[in-house]
Amino acid sequence: MQQPRREKRQQQLEELCAASLRAFSGERRVRYRGARLEVDGQRVAVRAPHLHPDPQQDNFAAYRAVADSLALKLKHSDRALLHTQLPAHPIARLVFELLEQLRVESLVSDCHPGMKRNLMQRYGNWSQQFLDSGQAEGHVGLMLFTVAQMSWFLLCGGRASEQTEMLIEAPRLSLLGHFGAHFGLLRRTRNEQLRFGEHALWIADKVVELLDQLDAELLNNDERKVSEIAEKSHLAFALLLDSESDATGDEHATTAGAGRTRNGHDAFTYPVFSHDYDRELNAANLVRSDLLKQLRQRLDQRAAEQGLNLPRLARRLRNLLAEPQRDGWAFAQADGQIDAGRLSRLIISPEQREIFRHERERPHSDCCVTLLVDNSGSMRNHIESIALLVDTLSRALELAGAKSEILGFTTGQWNGGRPLKRWRAAGQPANPGRLNELEHRVYKDASTSWRKARPSIAALLKSDLFRESVDSEALLWAHQRLRRCDAKRRILIMISDGCPMDSATHQTNDQDILDLHLKQVARQIEQQSGVELYALGVGLDLSNYYQNSLELDLSQSFDNRVFDEILQLLHTRQ
Repeated sequence: MQQPRREKRQQQLEELCAASLRAFSGERRVRYRGARLEVDGQRVAVRAPHLHPDPQQDNFAAYRAVADSLALKLKHSDRALLHTQLPAHPIARLVFELLEQLRVESLVSDCHPGMKRNLMQRYGNWSQQFLDSGQAEGHVGLMLFTVAQMSWFLLCGGRASEQTEMLIEAPRLSLLGHFGAHFGLLRRTRNEQLRFGEHALWIADKVVELLDQLDAELLNNDERKVSEIAEKSHLAFALLLDSESDATGDEHATTAGAGRTRNGHDAFTYPVFSHDYDRELNAANLVRSDLLKQLRQRLDQRAAEQGLNLPRLARRLRNLLAEPQRDGWAFAQADGQIDAGRLSRLIISPEQREIFRHERERPHSDCCVTLLVDNSGSMRNHIESIALLVDTLSRALELAGAKSEILGFTTGQWNGGRPLKRWRAAGQPANPGRLNELEHRVYKDASTSWRKARPSIAALLKSDLFRESVDSEALLWAHQRLRRCDAKRRILIMISDGCPMDSATHQTNDQDILDLHLKQVARQIEQQSGVELYALGVGLDLSNYYQNSLELDLSQSFDNRVFDEILQLLHTRQ
């Protein structure tokens, strides 16, 4: 199955899941955004590993079981209480949330035998997939898997396969000795979330303690190197599929010192190690003039081959963006306001009735549109279609009477640049923030006509200049430029094929600060500014970051249909 079709199928499944959730839980405002569950517009963290089906392996029954499981959580689990009990350590948090999820699944009523059957089948299938993936081979994965199976047997009455029984027999006996009475009390207290949570928290902390002891023993015996242990731990962390906090304030969702403060709610702080090497460039200056001409010819040839209906697109944009504007008076009308200057004609010729006037109006597009293009390395495969897209949109917007500018963003280097070197020289302080130098590019500004900017726009085709991407700061930069534009309506369109990526920043910080900052910036623009924000995902759903987004399929022919979909997105103005 091709990627766009697979992602579209997953979106359809998630919509069905959301409908099922609303029906069973009674929560009216439940939805999925980019495989993320939201209730009343706020994220609900879903960390239990069996609640993340794989679209390539799992069928509709798996998604229905997940919907049933989440509905039970919404109905039987107090989210505010859950947040007060969550442990800080990632593995402890995973174990705790898994136990809480199994607690609510154990509360399924006998009146819902279909739901009970779905839950049992889903957990059994996930268990087998986990074994087949090899994640239970390391000591971390084996312990987590054993705890998961023991808890499922105890709380839900699950039955293990012969393969599972043989694998977990020895570690299960050992863990029961360590857990003591706390484990047995889980089932007895499953109707009381607070008391159950106390025992679950004790077990989660004990799992972390046992894992730390195992790591130390392996290192002391030189049976494994530190890097090998870290690799196994990372493999087990694949279970933690949803480590971010939800919007209600998960106090422990990230490690200490990672940029969160607690003042009644979480306030994410985005650090930058150095702005000294960031720069804004005219894109045309990055390409030789003779090569720029060749790239422009290539773009023009592609546009001619596609047969795009530019006049039609311009008319539709004018209808969408334009607002009526006064354009003088129309005289000698049969109705309207009486024109005093023509009353004498009525006396001379009583049959003459054209003595009225009315105001003329004409459509006027008092609008500025910014097209912000991701210049990361992964965009290279799509850049010819993207260049044609923004070139055509800019030209049509000008014909429609609107202003436009085309911007791009990437980094100055791969894997960190001069800021990374300065950080190393400074002793590598913890959580340095963004560690690469930004490169923001102007392909066309709002005051330059499309005809004059034609060569510069073609610089988009010089894809070997594409590196990594810091989307959030590019979004802020484009937003600031757009707000300076003297227009009544301002529209900012992000065009990207995925999440932010800067290797140096990811490797030197405790959390995914680029993702968190992008969500924060997008939310601020959508809620607090006079700018309309939209996103075009190239082969990817970007609804996890943006409220108004569209997934573009550019793998096939590039035709007028693509622009029809974009206009439909803009028509959803909120």
